[in-house]
Amino acid sequence: MKVILVDQRHGHTKTIVLKGWLKGLLSLCLLGTPVALGYFGYQLAALQNSDIFNEESAQKWDRQIKLQAEQLADVKQESVQQLEALTLRLAMLQARLVRLDAVGERITIIANLDDGEFDFSQPVAIGGPGTGSSVPYSTTGFMDAVEQLERQLENRQQQLEILEGLMTDRKIQSDVFLAGRPVDRGWIASRFGQRPDPFTGRLTFHAGIDFTTGKAGSDINTVAAGVVTWSGPRSGYGLMVEVNHGQGYTTRYAHAEKLLVDVGDIVTKGQNIALVGSTGRSTGPHVHFEVYKNGRVVDPAAYIHRTAR
Repeated sequence: MKVILVDQRHGHTKTIVLKGWLKGLLSLCLLGTPVALGYFGYQLAALQNSDIFNEESAQKWDRQIKLQAEQLADVKQESVQQLEALTLRLAMLQARLVRLDAVGERITIIANLDDGEFDFSQPVAIGGPGTGSSVPYSTTGFMDAVEQLERQLENRQQQLEILEGLMTDRKIQSDVFLAGRPVDRGWIASRFGQRPDPFTGRLTFHAGIDFTTGKAGSDINTVAAGVVTWSGPRSGYGLMVEVNHGQGYTTRYAHAEKLLVDVGDIVTKGQNIALVGSTGRSTGPHVHFEVYKNGRVVDPAAYIHRTAR
């Protein structure tokens, strides 16, 4: 092996001939240097990796994974609790809606509103074109909307209950308000006051008004709601029904052919309580109608021509 040395300053060259062991040593150095550098680089990388993947790092990662798992479990538990609370609030809202529907239907009946005008069994008819972009509810916004709906339902429920109470009171007053005739068809055969007695011909006092229908069996109806205090035969009246309406008012319906109520029954305004007949001191089928106020008989004409409330 020859090694040529060049002198850059003077341009001279010198040749060295390597023989024997020198030649082998130089070859070993030239070939072994890259291998040695590669080995030391590998060892350095292995040393650095050992610093990253040591036992302490593994434990640290394990602790972080456990912490994240605990945080995830807490979030899941909180979500379950919020869902249960929201479900309970939804059930309460549904119960309030059922109550509002019941109150609304009762008010509809009391107020005699047209059928179908306020049908609480059907969804509210609403609609219209959407304008602008729609934005989904956030969690906070959704809960705020639920709370606002709860307040509105509570407010509406209070208002409807007050309205129901007022209308119920008015209906009660209307039901006990004496007004109208005890028969749907018929004409007045004898008025209240002095008249010739139909049996003796002598002038006597007539304590009521006689309505004749021309035939027996017609309905006799109450002119106001009340409680039946008499139902049966009575001297001079034949079969008679007496109804106490409260506030000092009592009405009597006499000479019936058949009685349809018993003592203690609660009757409503316009209810059929008996059938026209000619029992007792009577000359033919008719109903003798009397009105008492605070225990004293009064002229029924003032109540017959009243306008019902």
